Amino acid sequence: METDLPPIPFLHGGPLGRARFKAVPEDFLVEELLGFEPSGEGEHCLVWVEKRDLDSNTAGARLADALGIRRRLVSHCGLKDRQAVTRQWFSLHLPGQPSPEPAVLESEGLRVLRVTRNTRKLRRGIHLGNRFTIRLRGLEFDPAAAEERWKVIALHGVPNFFGEQRFGRGGRNVAKALAMFRGAFQPRDRLLRGLLLSAVRSHLFNAVIAERMADGIWDRPLSGEVYGFPDNRSLILPERHRGDETERFAHGLVELTAPLWGAGELQSIGDVHALESRILGAFPELKAGLECAGLRQERRVIRLRPLRPVFRGLDGGDLELAFDLPKGTYATTLLRELAHLDEDRAYDADPLNADGGE
Repeated sequence: METDLPPIPFLHGGPLGRARFKAVPEDFLVEELLGFEPSGEGEHCLVWVEKRDLDSNTAGARLADALGIRRRLVSHCGLKDRQAVTRQWFSLHLPGQPSPEPAVLESEGLRVLRVTRNTRKLRRGIHLGNRFTIRLRGLEFDPAAAEERWKVIALHGVPNFFGEQRFGRGGRNVAKALAMFRGAFQPRDRLLRGLLLSAVRSHLFNAVIAERMADGIWDRPLSGEVYGFPDNRSLILPERHRGDETERFAHGLVELTAPLWGAGELQSIGDVHALESRILGAFPELKAGLECAGLRQERRVIRLRPLRPVFRGLDGGDLELAFDLPKGTYATTLLRELAHLDEDRAYDADPLNADGGE
């Protein structure tokens, strides 16, 4: 069950060549940026852990089992890649109980770095973002050219596409979702259903960016834009424009956005509303399926810029890249503009809302 999805376009001329990615977990380091300091007191125990080749759900289950508590009492801000070394926070609801010793919680591939307390549990998406440190091996292109390309990416950013891995081989996730909408396919569980809905939503979002790129207006504000802040935390609707949005956009303080489809009216007006209506009008069945599934319309910024970018040449001709990204965005969205990545296992950390380190 496949469908032909258009290729995702490149902004900076396409990959320079091939490189090995995630040859070992240490090649992909992810450090969660919480964005606040735990209070040091309260009924929730916060645990800062380092995981190697271990997904977040399995790590959370191990923490619960180590203390003999129900797994629903363990929470986190977001799922991280398994094929990586990741550092992230977990909260354990332990009212009236002392904080456990680190050794009690540790297991193979799971090391405890810090234990503290907080007045509130961690919830999905409350963190600021993630710091990535990535090693590319076996480069089949000139490192000097890569450094120049990286400077361009760091300065101008890249289109904030959802990556091909979200859609499955041959676009099968979108095809399965369409069959689900027609009643011809029943997903085996809620996780698969969510993955299929996410694939459709991502496909429609990508279509808007791709069309704006083709029209030469992906980074040019039009009348009626909905602006968003780079961290994706809030929007500036057209009726709330102050008149300086174009200037703020030019300085990278706000970004243009596109719809994540669901029930509700487009929040854009004027030229942008007409543009988005025309593009998304080509997908009536997919739009209706998302609406009937209960999703509400949201928006997402269409440009991704790395923060604190670092480019470093390593012994043996390898490259190391380091950068911060806001939550809900993909490291591979940046890397695809630099190199074609060869990896043994390509998958989303979280099919519902992943970024390679959500």
